Amino acid sequence: MSDTQNLVLVINCGSSSLKFAVFAGSSQDPELSGLAECLGSPEARLKYRIHDGESQTVALSGPGHDAALASILGILGEQGLLGRVTAVGHRIVHGGERFCASAVITPEVLADIEACTPLAPLHNPANLLGVRTAMEALPDVAHVAVFDTSFHQTMPETAFSYAVPERFYRQHGVRRYGFHGTSHRFVAAQTVEMLDLNPDDHGIVIAHLGNGASASAILNGRSVDTSMGMTPLEGLVMGTRCGDVDVGAVLHMARCEGLDLDGIDRVLNRESGLLGLSGLSNDCRTLEQAAAEGHAGARLALAVFVHRLARSIGALATSLPRLDAVVFTGGIGENSSLIRRDTVARLGVFGLTLDVAANDAAVRGRAGVISAGNRPVVAVVATNEEWMIASDALALVQSSSGPA
Repeated sequence: MSDTQNLVLVINCGSSSLKFAVFAGSSQDPELSGLAECLGSPEARLKYRIHDGESQTVALSGPGHDAALASILGILGEQGLLGRVTAVGHRIVHGGERFCASAVITPEVLADIEACTPLAPLHNPANLLGVRTAMEALPDVAHVAVFDTSFHQTMPETAFSYAVPERFYRQHGVRRYGFHGTSHRFVAAQTVEMLDLNPDDHGIVIAHLGNGASASAILNGRSVDTSMGMTPLEGLVMGTRCGDVDVGAVLHMARCEGLDLDGIDRVLNRESGLLGLSGLSNDCRTLEQAAAEGHAGARLALAVFVHRLARSIGALATSLPRLDAVVFTGGIGENSSLIRRDTVARLGVFGLTLDVAANDAAVRGRAGVISAGNRPVVAVVATNEEWMIASDALALVQSSSGPA
């Protein structure tokens, strides 16, 4: 088969959702994509869109992930695509130190992913559920694991170490791992091409901003530092996650309200961030509108988000010998001209200046340079994690002798 005939099914499985996309060869536009949501409930449904078509919604035959995947495969069959699927790429959140790159899934790889579950108890079990469900439904197709953490395995020890007794690292894997690596890797490569940078001699800071948010320092295509840590909780202010917070403050919060570990986990992961600061919403669009209408909590939430983001970008720049570009990506990074404007305004010490018209125009998929000066450049680059997963899966399948 030619590359354009080969199809890769990409699966991003959560505890109550299953996001998917189908790619043909090297094309970055999916042939089919969608989201199965409300899994585990009677309202379980599948929303999907065939390339250049209208979005459609269908009820699932059952509440489980197996019913969602069966519906997806049924649609593939109806479209004459199922027989062309040569690989399935799976997003896996945490690969620990075991995985520095994507891997064809074997029983040994599955066991290693399972072993990383204590590092990501909210994510890896759901990811593994998607893998096992898909492998049962498509047993004769190669399955590939693509890890959020693998891109950051190039960080030096000085960047990934916590200042805690070393036995916690040696015995329990307590260190900084970083996340959103698939997005950072894709955007880094796109930035080098867009700005005509030397692939072997450049320094970039990328801000991936969505409901989850992280920033990374990229030196010559390799991650050398990032804002997230052992879990996706560390770093920037996020939709419902607190980001950096004094552990002493957390202990005080627990004592004040009698919170156990699960209670603290709930507060920091689900009740904090933009939602906690604003008392209104975790959605940046809602907060921008509310702030414009005078909502004090929304204004504070956005201001803290920008303050912490600018501070993180500045800190990450110190991990580079020079700063060629600051790049915004992700749902907020690609669409919020306000967040970009206010963040760049705080980074004037680095020589960053904004082209206001270009910044205002860079929304809804429009990428490009939004700075007024020469260097460092400020740019918006649309991420495409699903295609990156598909690309890895296809490359591994083509280089191997056959399905795992």
